[in-house]
Amino acid sequence: MDPCTLGDLVGSSALRLHTAPAGPAAPVTEVLLYDAHARLPHAPGALLLAVGVRPGAAGPLVRAAAEAGMTGIVVRGADGPAGEAEAHGVALLSVDEEASWHHVHLMLASAIGARSAPGDGLGDLFALADAIAAATGGATAVEDPRQRILAYSTVPGQPVDEDRRQGILGLQVPDTVENADQVRLVFGADGPVRLPPLTAGELPRLAVAVRAGGETLGSIWVVDGGTLAADAEQILAQGASTAALLLLRTRLAQELARDQHIDLVRRLLDGSADASAPHRLGWSAVRVAAFVLDSSASVPDAERTLLRLLDVVRLQCEARYGRHACVLLDGVVYALLPAPGKRGGERVPQERRTADRRHRQLAEDTVRQAARSLRVPVRAALGEVVPGPGGVVDSRADADAVLRLLDDDLPVATVDEVRPRVTLLRLSDVMRERRGLRAGAWRRVLAADAEHGTDYARTLVSWFDAGCDVAGAARALSVHPNTCRYRLRQVGRQLGIDLEDPDERLVLWLQLRVLAECSRSAGP
Repeated sequence: MDPCTLGDLVGSSALRLHTAPAGPAAPVTEVLLYDAHARLPHAPGALLLAVGVRPGAAGPLVRAAAEAGMTGIVVRGADGPAGEAEAHGVALLSVDEEASWHHVHLMLASAIGARSAPGDGLGDLFALADAIAAATGGATAVEDPRQRILAYSTVPGQPVDEDRRQGILGLQVPDTVENADQVRLVFGADGPVRLPPLTAGELPRLAVAVRAGGETLGSIWVVDGGTLAADAEQILAQGASTAALLLLRTRLAQELARDQHIDLVRRLLDGSADASAPHRLGWSAVRVAAFVLDSSASVPDAERTLLRLLDVVRLQCEARYGRHACVLLDGVVYALLPAPGKRGGERVPQERRTADRRHRQLAEDTVRQAARSLRVPVRAALGEVVPGPGGVVDSRADADAVLRLLDDDLPVATVDEVRPRVTLLRLSDVMRERRGLRAGAWRRVLAADAEHGTDYARTLVSWFDAGCDVAGAARALSVHPNTCRYRLRQVGRQLGIDLEDPDERLVLWLQLRVLAECSRSAGP
């Protein structure tokens, strides 16, 4: 499949070309949204959407796009800097003032992906739409069962109406009762159906359902401008048969790509990915986000609820980062979130802070949405940002540790926000694994409290936390200082612990604090 070009994109009436120094055959590799708070990436062949920039003030952005090797920029409105774009060798395009940047991004990203992706079937769907349009004499669109536009024709000179323009702009047929009624009529028919215009100013349609093995895969719609070919219905019926094969191939290709991506993420998370695997994601830095159902909640069908949680997380990630792979492992839904890397050896602080806010906002939004949809409380943890997907295992370990600390009062947290408690948790894990670290005076303290009902452990921790100040420990315990002194003397006399030895004090304090943290979360 040939790469997408400016000429391919301008075939849509929603996009206008003002200048193209390299010609309409200039390749377009991707579409990017301009972020005033982020450095413009080096992206040869990219098309930059000038979000938040008035057309008349887009001159500096044109120069920056040229330096970044981009093919062109898109402004909203017709008074863009065409002269400056021509001088810098950058194409200048525009959309209507009323156009939504989100819809424009979807439209262009879909068209670029469809034209450029070899073998996935979408590019062939565009070619089929053009072929049907040329043969029937009417502008053609291919839709899925949800009325999302998968491909559309770009044959020049064919009449279109506002309904088609809006549909192509948003890659979605306008959601109206009248449109839904016509879709049901088409899906219920055995062959092509002629449909009257829905409102004044619109044009009639000729449409047919696309089916395979009894399953409805979508539909094809042709605008009837009054000059359709006499055999248009026959042509459309034949086109539906071809479209069915292409849609099935597209589905298989998409499922294969999704499965491969999910498998890659799974192997990155468990550390079994080969050395070349991290580079396939193309991210300079990454963070693991982990989501779980509240373990204290009653969930009748936990397995099904976890799958629904996976869907919620995937939708939230895709809304922010495009196609995204989330995986369910051991009752936890994991997602990899892209983050800014390093440039010149130093991480850009502003970009890092912006990414942190976005990651936390995604986690909070997902927790709220999941709780509403699933009727079960959900917790979310964010691991450390690591340099490239190769560090995913470490970021996952961070997120897993944070999950153990979350509760009703703290449903979402990053590892940086609870770093001290995470450190204590990890020390407790090490203590459980190493016999030598489990031994020591702290066991005698706990045994005495259990056998005699004393309060030595809490007294010692309060004394250590107060910097070995008896008055401060007494205030924390709500007892008289003499009571605190007596307990400390008894620890030395009865248990043989030398509280004058700074090393023994440090080890005892650490063991008791780790034990206290362990009992609050994971158990001793």
